Amino acid sequence: MRQVDKWRGVAAATGAADRPAAEAGIRLAYRTAGLTGPERIVWADSPLAGLAAVRTLKDQGRSVREEVRTKPWADERRRIHDELGPAGWAEWWGATGARLWDSTRALAERIRSGIADTLSTDAAGLPETRQLLLDAVLGQHDAAWLVAFDGRGDRLTGLAEVAAHAGWWWPYENVAVVCERPVELHRDETGRLDRGDGPALAYPDGFALYAWRGMPVPAGFLAELTTLDPARIRAEENAELRRVMLEYYGYDRYLAESGAKPMDKDETGILWRIALADDEDVVMVEVVNSTPEPDGTSRTYWLRVPPNTRTAKEGVAWTFGLDAKAYEPLKQT
Repeated sequence: MRQVDKWRGVAAATGAADRPAAEAGIRLAYRTAGLTGPERIVWADSPLAGLAAVRTLKDQGRSVREEVRTKPWADERRRIHDELGPAGWAEWWGATGARLWDSTRALAERIRSGIADTLSTDAAGLPETRQLLLDAVLGQHDAAWLVAFDGRGDRLTGLAEVAAHAGWWWPYENVAVVCERPVELHRDETGRLDRGDGPALAYPDGFALYAWRGMPVPAGFLAELTTLDPARIRAEENAELRRVMLEYYGYDRYLAESGAKPMDKDETGILWRIALADDEDVVMVEVVNSTPEPDGTSRTYWLRVPPNTRTAKEGVAWTFGLDAKAYEPLKQT
């Protein structure tokens, strides 16, 4: 659907905001809500900087998020729901917003948690920080619900214009604070933040998030991956980071270089076990593809199986959803 592609692009957009277009959208959103436009519009280079700007505002008046964002959204949702009926709305949502919801909202949550982590030394201020982050209008990261209203009315046009041209923003009676978009965004095929050689998400002011296949990692962690050895992997106390190290290093390489011994061997493959402190064992089955490659070689595959696996055949059977007794392949491929 063209709308979904359009708003998927909005959610993933990087580069400088179109400030005149975003500011016009902000003023339209205020007018649509029956409000006088803000006297000032303050720009910030990231949501972190936007939060700092909000905290230092003077004479901004009360937040008007309810009027500008929450009420128009609720009214339009009710109108379209009534127009389409429950089944029609569910079908429409499934074809539009639902297709962007998980990845887009997960990204917004990662930004919130990244800001909270950055400011974690100010424990007393964290409740206020979390509340202010929830008060933000998410701009481009509201794409997951804006797509469902695209072309179905004009009450959300101002919000859509801001989203198409800028990042997060905070609306107050007298002032609006609006943020730039990221300058970098790297995700894997499932939409998770993912990059092995730098920030997965970065803003112009340097605020950045680092992640490996969706898992948050410290900024300096990725640089260390290229110098890993089995001893360093074993020494890592954080179980989640240790798993990242193993994935990057390669289970087969780790097994070979750590002197691991096979736990079982049969006609299906070889069972290996990696014992890890304060974590469940990593158990792998080494199998060889019985169909040769074009050059005549046979490719080896490593299948991760449950920690309680005791035989290679049991592990291979598990990958097919079978128990070992029921797994009797005529020909392995």
